Amino acid sequence: MPRRPARATRPVTKHVTRPVTKHVTRPAAGPAARRARPAGKATARPPEAALDRFLRYVRIDTQSAEDAPTVPSTARQLELARLLAAELEALGVPRVRLDAHGYVMAAIPENLPPGHPARGKVARVGLVAHLDTSPSASGANVRPQVLTYRGGDLVLPGAPSVVIRAAENPALAAEIGRTIVTSDGTTLLGADDKAGIAVIMALVEELMRPGAPLHGPVRVAFTPDEEVGKGTSHFDLKRFDADVAYTVDGDGTGELNDETFSADGATVTVHGRNIHPGQAKGIMVNALKALADVIVRLPRELSPEATEGHQPFIHPHGASGEEAHASLKLLLRDFDTAGLARQRALLERILEEVRPLHPGARLELAVTESYRNMKAGLAREPRVTQALETATRRAGVEPRWVPIRGGTDGSRLTAMGLPTPNLFAGGHNFHGPTEWLSAHGLETSLATVRQLLQVWVELSAP
Repeated sequence: MPRRPARATRPVTKHVTRPVTKHVTRPAAGPAARRARPAGKATARPPEAALDRFLRYVRIDTQSAEDAPTVPSTARQLELARLLAAELEALGVPRVRLDAHGYVMAAIPENLPPGHPARGKVARVGLVAHLDTSPSASGANVRPQVLTYRGGDLVLPGAPSVVIRAAENPALAAEIGRTIVTSDGTTLLGADDKAGIAVIMALVEELMRPGAPLHGPVRVAFTPDEEVGKGTSHFDLKRFDADVAYTVDGDGTGELNDETFSADGATVTVHGRNIHPGQAKGIMVNALKALADVIVRLPRELSPEATEGHQPFIHPHGASGEEAHASLKLLLRDFDTAGLARQRALLERILEEVRPLHPGARLELAVTESYRNMKAGLAREPRVTQALETATRRAGVEPRWVPIRGGTDGSRLTAMGLPTPNLFAGGHNFHGPTEWLSAHGLETSLATVRQLLQVWVELSAP
């Protein structure tokens, strides 16, 4: 999802990350090495920290792919899906399922004792995170760098030209003296959304151990292809069996999301005519030139780099072609769903302006629905957001409701009838090599979802 516009930069100081040392993780055990145990039975080892889980998961390349006809769009997502299913079974979760599309779902029963006033009455709470990382930057051979942040800019060791600038990342000021994680600069980090996966898996391990806090029924889902808009295309709501849900797919500590863009995708296609350029006079119709005339007419003030907050945008993000055929892909985004119709009308007007400039060219516009703002759907069950706000405060953080200038699986799940707001997991600068994670934010996210389950118990007690 697009991030906030960059602020003014300052000179780079000599602050270089060090390689992972103390936080180097061991290889993940395969299914044969992990034996399922009865729910609630203690294991010999201490629980695995959320950060250690995160460092393990980011080493698995799960980059999704645009325009693939299958779900998942890449087979590599299944590697992490299989690992998570095996780990859930090893923790003793009684109902774990991995389907052919890469969806991992699990159900944890309530542990409220007989006689508890909320027993059998607590809403089934779902927790959702996605397996894939963005196609915008490589997710292969991620080398996480764990360091104590001392202030200033961070020059990443694998690519010295890649700098995490303090001026562009005001959240870094709160991390001085704390642990953060970056990539080495040659790949993205994968906090979007392996931080969310690590939070959920750490919580599940807590719930399956003796002395777990009291909770109602919990549902877990890990989805493929969220980054390419297909995260819920094969999501089985009946099998998931949740009353409410939360995606753990957000940004900085304390940031909560109950609204997203409404989104469509648009494609402008130009059909021209090609011939040898030495014989082209009066015959050639150059589709690329017609497409260029479309692009230059897009309003500059309606672009991602010129907008923020609740402002809409039209974003050309991919073009291809040659003389005979060319196409342009655009993202249409507006918090007001009615605004998408206005954006479509604007594109149609641009095409009408360009057609007379290129006689013989055929220009076409196709628009497809992506997702819709979840704000109205969440308003129908206000307890979902109220419980999240209460849980965040109990975790020691003041909640901040921020509109997502993008979308989550929660947008579509809410539209499908399952109210699903989003909460932070501690990551920043998603989709690029300057991505970084706050270990404090990761732990606070875990504390928040832990508190969230207890809040729902309290809401259900007479």
